[in-house]
Amino acid sequence: MAIRRIIKYAVLIILALFFLTPIYVMLITSVKPLSEVSLSEMWSLPSAIDFSSYSEAFTQLAPNMMNSLYLVIPATLLSAILGAMNGYVLSKWRFKGSEVIFTMILFGMFIPYQSILIPLIQFLNSINLYNSLGGLIFTHVVYGLPITTLMFRNFYANIPESMIEAAKVDGASFVKIFRLIILPLSITGFVVVAIWQFTNIWNEFLFAVTITNNNTQPVMVALQNLSGSQIVQWNVQMAGALLAALPTLLVYIFLGKYFVRGLLAGSVKG
Repeated sequence: MAIRRIIKYAVLIILALFFLTPIYVMLITSVKPLSEVSLSEMWSLPSAIDFSSYSEAFTQLAPNMMNSLYLVIPATLLSAILGAMNGYVLSKWRFKGSEVIFTMILFGMFIPYQSILIPLIQFLNSINLYNSLGGLIFTHVVYGLPITTLMFRNFYANIPESMIEAAKVDGASFVKIFRLIILPLSITGFVVVAIWQFTNIWNEFLFAVTITNNNTQPVMVALQNLSGSQIVQWNVQMAGALLAALPTLLVYIFLGKYFVRGLLAGSVKG
């Protein structure tokens, strides 16, 4: 039994090290001077630790990181709130045709980004939101509604109907029930949806590179621009990638347990 456990942990450690190999390469490359960055020396430790690549990457990425924050916070909040309202209606206030509407909303999850780029850009241009963070926020809110609606609908399905019926008997309205009963019970659901949306919106590239340009570009587009046109400073590129990944990493470090708890909420009844 002990031998099996040792073998199991040994295999898990080997797989973990294999999985962390790219991160190791990124870390050591980011603290190397450019003269030591080469394919043949990819695994070698630096002769001296040099953090200048981080300062250079941060200087170039800082405005775009702020653009990403201005984008991801309102887009996440709006898509979560609208998804909560949709999930509330479709789970607790069902009406004739609600299942058809729910199916049509879910269909939006399967529409590839590339298939709607041209009409999307034309529409945003017609309402004067093209090349703006407002247009990108609008796009991510609309594209995020299917998944947030699905998450909240499944989450609210586990709330007892008796609570809603009791509130109706007491004369509570649709909005009052949502505000006083549903929302206080939705904290875990909001954490799950917020982490999901924050990560997807922060890391998204296609909409960012096509809808915005110049001063309104999010950090992922700016990270691509760090590569330059002739010489790629791989130490700066790696440092920039680590800096760009830091916000989502911190979100999972501090809220990861709530994310798992929210995903498992309602999976076991009784």
